[in-house]
Amino acid sequence: MRLEAVNSDITVIGGGLAGVCAAVAAARLGQTVSLVQNRPVLGGNSSSEVRVWVCGATSHGVHRNARETGIMGELFIENQYRNIDGNPYIWDLIVLEKVKAESNITLFLNTDVHEVEASGHEDNRRITTVTGWMMGSERRIRFDSKVYLDCTGDGLVGFLAGAKHRIGRESQEEFNEEWAPLVSDDITLGSTLFFYTKDAGHPVKYIAPSFAKDITKTSIPMNRVIRSGDNGCAYWWIEWGGELDTVHDNERIRDELSSVIYGIWDYIKNSGKFDADNLTLEWIGSIPGKREYRRFIGDYVLNQNDIIAQVEFEDRVAFGGWSIDLHPPQGMYATTKGSKHMYTDGSYHIPFRSLYSANVCNMLMAGRNISASHVAFGTTRVMATCAVIGEAAGTAASLCVQNDVSPRKLHAEYLGELQQTLLRQDASVLGLRNTDATDLALRAEVTASSTLTRIALEESIGTVPLDADLGFIVPADPGIDGVELLIDAVHDIELTVELWSTSKPQNYVPHTLVSACKIEVKAGEKQWALANLSWHPKTAQNAFIIVKKHADAALHQSGRPLSGVLSFKHAVNEQSFKDFGDMYHHQPVLEWSGKDFVRKPLCFRLCSPTLGLTADKATDGYIRPYGGPHMWSSQAMEPSTPEWLELGWTKPVQIRSVHVTFNDDVNEDLINLHHHRTPFEVIPELVKDYQVQAWINGEWITVTDECNNHVRKKVHKLAAPVLTSKLRVVVTSTNGGTRAEILEVRCYE
Repeated sequence: MRLEAVNSDITVIGGGLAGVCAAVAAARLGQTVSLVQNRPVLGGNSSSEVRVWVCGATSHGVHRNARETGIMGELFIENQYRNIDGNPYIWDLIVLEKVKAESNITLFLNTDVHEVEASGHEDNRRITTVTGWMMGSERRIRFDSKVYLDCTGDGLVGFLAGAKHRIGRESQEEFNEEWAPLVSDDITLGSTLFFYTKDAGHPVKYIAPSFAKDITKTSIPMNRVIRSGDNGCAYWWIEWGGELDTVHDNERIRDELSSVIYGIWDYIKNSGKFDADNLTLEWIGSIPGKREYRRFIGDYVLNQNDIIAQVEFEDRVAFGGWSIDLHPPQGMYATTKGSKHMYTDGSYHIPFRSLYSANVCNMLMAGRNISASHVAFGTTRVMATCAVIGEAAGTAASLCVQNDVSPRKLHAEYLGELQQTLLRQDASVLGLRNTDATDLALRAEVTASSTLTRIALEESIGTVPLDADLGFIVPADPGIDGVELLIDAVHDIELTVELWSTSKPQNYVPHTLVSACKIEVKAGEKQWALANLSWHPKTAQNAFIIVKKHADAALHQSGRPLSGVLSFKHAVNEQSFKDFGDMYHHQPVLEWSGKDFVRKPLCFRLCSPTLGLTADKATDGYIRPYGGPHMWSSQAMEPSTPEWLELGWTKPVQIRSVHVTFNDDVNEDLINLHHHRTPFEVIPELVKDYQVQAWINGEWITVTDECNNHVRKKVHKLAAPVLTSKLRVVVTSTNGGTRAEILEVRCYE
């Protein structure tokens, strides 16, 4: 068989979201990329399995893991715009289109890489080529690159190259991890098959195949939640193989899983315990979704303590927010719950040292095979987090090629360049600020047509009973001097109101009590009551206001969201916890839920003005909420009256490109492929129509004019350099929001 040769700067093996984001990031920086995927579609095993694997495992909840920006955010927003009803085939197209839009990427689908040539001794290996077989086309292809990214999940490429790795669980003493076993072993998380059903509108019979498992003879009906109307993703617990080898025993695991699915469906359809006459089994997966196999060893092994402490690594390049989510080795046959969860108080950081091999000098990794302990892997393995890691690894690979260095040397000598490049791409790196010396906007004075300085939500759409503690987040910038609440009281009452800090800037739950007061409220409706709370922190941060529960009171709720404000209810849903798994004690991100307040925050007004939304926030270096909203917000827009943000320089500067990042409300849940439908195609807060104008020869000249924008970040490369001392972004309309809001403006020569 003739051997074809393909040369590129970087080869990415694995076409899941980690591989896609890695390839796109590297290609955008000018490197040629071969993206090699052993399946017919990008992101999963088939369109139906993409539905559950790509979005079924992403983050839930604002304060646990606000929606990713960067390439993953682009995919989410585009999918929402073009695929509001969550058709998995359209999602496939969106992922594919993202890759095909990059001229520097050559895509090889249906290509299984199983040969690797590497040289060097055990502690200093180097991959020279990898070779794949393109199924269906009968082509044998050798990929020759400077840098390789193993995004395969199972880590086959790195394994064949001799990369140091682990399979199974470390002992408790190795990293002092509470959730690790006392003795190390080779147990992993098991594999899963999903399925989904359809209401046919008429009775449908079901005759189980002869190999279907009789689940009444197992522990499953007693220990797992079975409902006829649940989507297939609710059956994540159909898991098995953790005590086997999830790769080499793959076929055995698949057969066992499929027999159980057919048996569960027989139980639902024919036991008489469910309303399922009109339901039909529409689809069942054919390839087990592996949760865990090899994990490579990098220069740092991320562990449970790093996650829970939210360690702020100097070399952080990505973040995660899902719980540490571990499952019993026996999977669906376990008598214990199907999972156990330990959440942090907010998002955690992932260091670059965990994204490259300790002994293969030109290999990076992204996805579930990064350098993490088994316990830490319990959170880094989910797909959206894998995608964010992929963007970081792909960006690093490009800089390795550009600077002709290894990943380890990139960390030692070019870490700042890596992090600043990620920020310039709008990637998710929490707590880092733009210090790009070539960004002219950082040297500008920033002004605006108007600024929202009064934070108030006064128009009520109804009340929320104070049958549990209610809370809301507001920016304390520079401080808080009193909060007024809109209250109904059945009798004369006394309410307790508290002000808490959130400890870390990326957290959205109460942590430390700062101030408290009691307020007297007379019987009556729609009364504004003053809580004399005061707090002036040294640096701007979020304040969490709690109104303690009272049986005879209710708070009013607004129908208009306000950037920088989130509302919550303190409630522990025991049934939800039971369905989902075994929850670690006292997890504030679960106890404080915002689901009843999405775009419907509590009514209140701050008594003192805020600086949290001023014009200079658009050049303060932050592109995500972090101890405050970090954006400019105008006052409420008037019809036919544009709002503008202006950058001014003491001396004229030459500008060739302008980057504008708009507010896309990272609080909004856009996971629509299986469990959720957001009612609007475009985030309302996103700016719709705008112009970029430059002050030339004593007048404002429009250098670019945008209509019908629906994305978060736009990069405008001007037709010719513009010499100017002032530049404006003029907003004429939004996609439904009441104010013009801009997160960041950058300008480059």
